[in-house]
Parts: sequence; C-alpha cells; structure tokens
Amino acid sequence: MDCLTMDGRVVRVRTILPEDTPALLALHRRLSPDSRYLRFFSAGAALDAEVHRLTRPSGPDRVSLLVEEGDDVLAAGSYERVDATHADFALVVDDDHHGEGLGTLLLEHLTAAARRVGITELIGDVLANNAAMLQVSGDLAPGVARRLSGDTGTVQVRVPTLPDEAALTAVGVRDRTAAHHSLRPLLTPASVAVIGAGRRPGGIGHEVLAALRAGGYTGALYPVNPHAQEVRGLVAHPTVAATGAVVDLAVIAVPAAAVPDVVRQCCAAGVRAAVVLTAGVDPAAQSEIVHHARRHGMRIVGPNCLGVVNTDPAVRLTATFAPAPPVAGGLAVASQSGAVGVAILDAAARCGIGISSFVSLGNKADVSGNDLLAYWYDDPATRAVALYLESFGNPRRFAWVARAIARRKPVLAVKSGRSEGGQRAGASHTAAAAATDSTVAALFAQAGVIRTDTLGELLDTARVLVDQPLAAGHRLAVVGNAGGLNALAADAAETAALTVPALSPACVEQLGVSGASAANPVDLGAEATPEALAGAIRAVARSGEADLLIVTFVSTRTNDCAATLTAVGAAVDDCPQLPVAVVVVGAADVPSSLGARRVPVFDLPEPAVLAMGRAARYAAWRREPVGDRPALHDVDHGTARGIVQRALAAGGGWQPADVARSLLACYGVPVVDTRIAADADEAVRLADAISYPVAVKAAAPEVVHKSDIGAVWLGLADAAAVRRAYRAIGMAVGAARPAVTVQPMADPGVELVAGVAHDPLFGSLVMVGLGGVHTDLLGDRTLRLLPLTDHDASAMWRGLRGAPLLTGYRGAPPADTAALEDLLLRLGRLAEDFPEVAELDLNPVLAGPDGCTAVDVKLRLAPVGTEPDPYLRHLLRQAAGTP
Repeated sequence: MDCLTMDGRVVRVRTILPEDTPALLALHRRLSPDSRYLRFFSAGAALDAEVHRLTRPSGPDRVSLLVEEGDDVLAAGSYERVDATHADFALVVDDDHHGEGLGTLLLEHLTAAARRVGITELIGDVLANNAAMLQVSGDLAPGVARRLSGDTGTVQVRVPTLPDEAALTAVGVRDRTAAHHSLRPLLTPASVAVIGAGRRPGGIGHEVLAALRAGGYTGALYPVNPHAQEVRGLVAHPTVAATGAVVDLAVIAVPAAAVPDVVRQCCAAGVRAAVVLTAGVDPAAQSEIVHHARRHGMRIVGPNCLGVVNTDPAVRLTATFAPAPPVAGGLAVASQSGAVGVAILDAAARCGIGISSFVSLGNKADVSGNDLLAYWYDDPATRAVALYLESFGNPRRFAWVARAIARRKPVLAVKSGRSEGGQRAGASHTAAAAATDSTVAALFAQAGVIRTDTLGELLDTARVLVDQPLAAGHRLAVVGNAGGLNALAADAAETAALTVPALSPACVEQLGVSGASAANPVDLGAEATPEALAGAIRAVARSGEADLLIVTFVSTRTNDCAATLTAVGAAVDDCPQLPVAVVVVGAADVPSSLGARRVPVFDLPEPAVLAMGRAARYAAWRREPVGDRPALHDVDHGTARGIVQRALAAGGGWQPADVARSLLACYGVPVVDTRIAADADEAVRLADAISYPVAVKAAAPEVVHKSDIGAVWLGLADAAAVRRAYRAIGMAVGAARPAVTVQPMADPGVELVAGVAHDPLFGSLVMVGLGGVHTDLLGDRTLRLLPLTDHDASAMWRGLRGAPLLTGYRGAPPADTAALEDLLLRLGRLAEDFPEVAELDLNPVLAGPDGCTAVDVKLRLAPVGTEPDPYLRHLLRQAAGTP
C-alpha cells in the first residue's frame, strides 16, 4: 500500500516476492560495514542466505515486507513466529535513507500483519550501540519493554502489536507530520502551472489563471497551452516540461480523455502536486493516474473539483474557478461537492467569515479530508475547520485524526445521506442500532466533531468559534432592549442545552435595573441608551455569573443605532474572556461583526443561541479527559482465538449459546448460568439441578424477539411448569423438539441491552441502551467506536435518557455502574481483538447493586476481508472503477 515518509514523499510498502531478489541483494550490499555489523552482529554476514530468507513466501507464521520508491528498494523487514503469540522481527534500511521514518513505517506494517494472525508481541535483539534501531522501536511504542543482556551486549526489544494510547499518539504525530509535508506543494506552492489555460475568457483554465493573477499569487505562474504564445499577458508553454522550471503545483483543466497523458507529463517533469478540475474522467483512468502519480511522488486533488485556495498573504493562492475569492480569515474548508463549496464560500463572505484555505475534494481519488485535517492541525492560520462530507474513505483514520485536531481547534461537519434505511432484517438489536447515520453520529461524538444538519448552522457555529474564546460552562445571560427577543433567546436556550440562571443581587445592582427586567434575561427597555447597554454588558461580564452572553438590540426611530452598535462593540472588547453574540433587528446595513474581536451579529435570536449551545458543548468536550484503555490482564486471548477459528472453520454464522458463553468467558463478561436441553426430559433434569424457580427459553440464536412469540417463560416453579413451557416454545418456533436454554432466575436489576456490531468500513461499534422489551420501543441507546476508553464507557451509560434508573431513581437502589463500565470495556476489547464478531447481542443485561449480568446472548461470527487498519498509516486505497 502507498504511504508517506516523514518528509512527505510517497513510497509503497508491499510483500516481498521472489523476483525482488536482485534488488534486495543490492540493498544489502550497499550497506556500510558498520551498518552490516549493527544489523547482523557481524561484518561478514551471508547476504545471500538473508535475502533467501526474506523471499520465502509470507503466511501466518512469517511476513516479509519492503519499502520501494519508484523502482528503488529502500528498506526491508520481516517477522517469524516463535510461538502462538510471539514473533522475532528484523529490519534493514538503506544507509542513504536513514532518518526518513522508513524503519518505523515498516515496523508499523509488520505489527499490523502480526496482529491480524493473533501475534501479540514482536521481539528483536538489537546491539546496545544501535541507537537508530532502538529509536525506531521507541518511536513505534513509547515505553516499549527493553532488557539488556550483559553477556552479548544486546538489548531485547519487545513491541506490542496492539498499541496503547501513547503509541496511538505517536502514530498520530507521525501521520500529521508526513501529511503536512506532503501537502505543502499543494497549498503553499512556489510555482503553479495552469495546464489547459485557454485564450478566451469563460473557459475553466483561463478563469483559473485569471483568478490566480487577480488574487496576487506570489509565486511563479506558467500557462500551459500548445496552441498559444501567451495567455493573459503571460508567456504560454506547450508542455509543463517546456517551462524549464521546477513546478510545485499543476492545475489541470483539459478534456477528460487527455487527463492521463497530462498527468504522465507532470510526473516526468517532477511536478509535486496536481489539482484535476476536469469532470468525467473514466474510473479506470482515474485509478491509472493515481497509481502513476504515486509512483512518482505526486499528490492529486480531484478529479471533478473546484480547485484550491490559500489566503496566506505570503502565498495568495486562488487556484479555483469559484465566482469570487474569499477574504482571509481563520476557517479552513474542505468540500466533497463543488456546488456546496461555492455555497459555503458565498455564505461565508456574506456573514463575514474569513477563510484560511479551501479545498474542493471532488472524487477524492488521492487527497482526502483526512489528509487535510492532518495538514490543518499544524497550520497556524487555521483556527477552525469546516467539512462537507458525502462519504468516508477511511473513517477509522478520520476518528483519531479528527479527535487530535479537535483537541486543538474546532472541527465542524455536515454529512449528507442521513437516512437509516437498509437495515438488515433479522439482525440483532445492536446491529439494527448501528445504522449508517447512527454510526456517523457516534464517530463524530467520539472525535469531538461538531455536527450540524445544515450549512447555515455550520456557518453560524463557525462564526461563534473562529474568533471567540471557548465557553467555560453552559450559563447564558441575555441582555438587551427588547423583551420579546430576550424571551425567544431564553426559550431557545433550553433547546441548546444552556441554562439561563437568575443574576445575583450584586450583579443586578450594577445593572441599574429593577424588578423582573433584571432577572435574566435583562430587559433595559426600548429607551435604553448606548451607554446603558454597554454598561450592562460590562456588568454581566465582570460578575462572573455567565459563561456566554447574547446581546439583543431593536433599532427604532427613537434610538441611535450607529451609536449603540459602536458602544456594544467597545463593551464586548472589554470582556475578551466571554463568548458573545449580538442580535440586531430593524436596522439596515448592519455589519457582520462588532468590535476588534469580531463578535458575530445575527438577525434572529434562535440561530445565535443554538450556535452558542453547540460551541458550549464543544468546549465541554475539550475539558473532558481523553481516557485510557485498561489493561484487562485476565483476558484469555489464546482460548478465545481457538473458539473463533473453530467456529469460522465450521461455517461461522449464528453460534450456539455455549459457544457464545465460552467466548464471553474468555473476556470475563458475566453471563447467567445457561444450560442447553434437547428435549423436555432433559429440560426438567437441568431445572432440578439448578433449583427452582427457573427460566426456559428458545435456544435458536436467529430468533430476535423471543418474548413476542411466546418463546420465553420465566419463574417456572416446578417440573410440570417446565414441561408446559417446553411444549409452548415448540409451538412458537414450529419445532417438535426444540433446543431450549434453562437458567436460574437472575437477581432483579435495570434491564439493559449491550453488544457489538461490525462494519467493514467503520470497524466495530459497542452499544448500550435500555433493554428487554423497551429496546426497540424507546430506542434509548448510545454507540461508540473502537478503541473504547474508560471515559467512553462512563459516557455511554450517562448519555442514556434512562440513566437516572441506574443511579437510584425514586428510591430504588443504585446499580453498580462501575461493573457496567467494566462490561462495556470488555466487550470493546473483544471487538478489538476479533473483528470477526459480526454481531453480539446481550439482552437483557441486568444491572443491579451487586453487579451486571448478561441473561441472553446472541453471537454471529463472520470472516473479515480486507479492511482499513485503524492503527496503520497509509494513503487512501484506490478501488478500481470507483470514483
């Protein structure tokens, strides 16, 4: 797969093949004597034997990989299994390419391959003076276990294949660094060639060239047109190579059939990035151009896109045919749709939001939203990010890239395609809950992405966040000269999850208003002077009794609108610690912002309050801890793998209850003692052994709503009751001799549902909600993607509308919520270790004062195909024939 070096070059990591023998021998022979000694502990190593070892076929017990750039092999590495869960590894990197992160990249891919076959740790012996190799292992897994051998002068390095939070953080840093360097030629090019720049106005290439010139692009600009001598006063060139210059960025606006040839010319000329504006590129041709571009280290935006913009005064790149260039500011925008991109730029200009950079992604053949997020993380001009998304190329990478940037600056998104249609009939409750839009919502919630339903809401929220401080809490104060607007703002606060608390007597005294008018909202009256309104703003800000402030002003024939807005602007500048929005009604030519701090001005109170509410929720998310993944040392991973492998070998699918319980037991998930009976007599014998009262239920795992069809019988007090229940279950499921489960009656508790559902694109999700018969009726549940932290587990049950039932509602004893969180974490680890768990449904889970126990369990296993690895750095995969 294609990956980035730390300096942003494109390389390929792939399995070693026998025909790689000459290139691998050349790599090893290029090593200096010192490098050979550090790799083989001897300067006279048998290189032929080592290369023969590397070129053996890869499989479950050994994997050999190389890194190539074009036709050059730069590095190679391998592991060989030594027992069920451990393997030895070794790496070699060309002397001329040390310091580019190739060893770390190889080790990342080796650990991913080992993780997929159940290897939990890679072990390597490294000479104590091999600082580079020790650095590689340390980069991959900070705090990696090392043991020095005094006899041999070697250090044994043990690298876990499942990364912890420190390792994930390190991966994220490498990913962002590589992406930033990779996209610099795209967003900060020193030179641009416009290929297809026609002489006549109105053509796309001509208009892009015009936009670049009008925008004051600071670099060298080259029109490429084989049929013209000059375009818009610039000398034209027949090809990009004919410019005789090193071109960073090519903007391609030629007919679709010509795009592949133009891309090949750009690659041959050493162009480092291309924006393909052309629509209608054949999917096969699209895959071809991306493949060719990556072999030559060139990144591509598009095809079928609007272009790119960077308003940095040092660059002034306006490589787009959008109608009007944006003004400079702090919002970075990525749009998968050109039309939506135009709408965002147009609306941003009208409401006064400045843009730092803009990228129209088009078909996302190469550069994706994930790449841009990684770039914007370290972009000082970008203070917030806005995304319009239609699809996810790699949502698992999005999860940790977006979460990292959201900890630093706001990320806002509109995701189209919110329908929950297409749920599988007969699926488990968990799988049904994990519909597409619910999964996206869970992804955004965990990553701290502010999701809005409309572009208008996105821009409203961006206005509050780009130039304003984060709110310290959820207390909203409303001050103004219009009681009706104040009331609407207060009503909207409830929808926005904000509170409107009464102000203290000391604050009211400072306001100089008496009675109900000072209660919050503060109504200063229609005759309020500019000085009175400004004074009230300062008084509320100084009081410390509000975390956010809405100022309302109605302009009439009897007040001075201009003077009032000037006074409000000066007042909000005096309280820079407080987020403020101003609502102005009845005035013409109202500015889009007030004061030096650019406080946004709205024309209605509700959008202002709702935007403040989203900003406050984001600020609260920023204050929350990231959380940790507990070690869970009591997990029996080896036994669990055997259970899964045997079940898949037998065909997978819905599993018998004993298989499901055995797998959960490996992960310490408590399940009620459950025994299987094949007939009525056996059911009675098992009930006698358990002791009455008992529960008898249909054992068929494919039945979802057992109670609805009479396949669940509870509180059976004797053998006769068991036999009656058995006959009733047989009639319910249409079988003369149904298999049934016999269980003791569990201790009472709050009925919950918990489980796992696997999505090939998003990965596995963990779900918890109100269970039993309420599961589908109320739909009260929360979802989280992997990896699951202790903070996630706590937030999951606390986010339920029925959460008070777990904390002692109306005098009931509180449930053991720590045990519930432990259960969710164990389900998360099971899902992380075995993506083959396609559906796992625990319903009900009884949460009581003494713990949590699963009563019924349904498990479906399925083989896993090629899926994105959440911990592996690589570029967007190209699916042949898919735009």
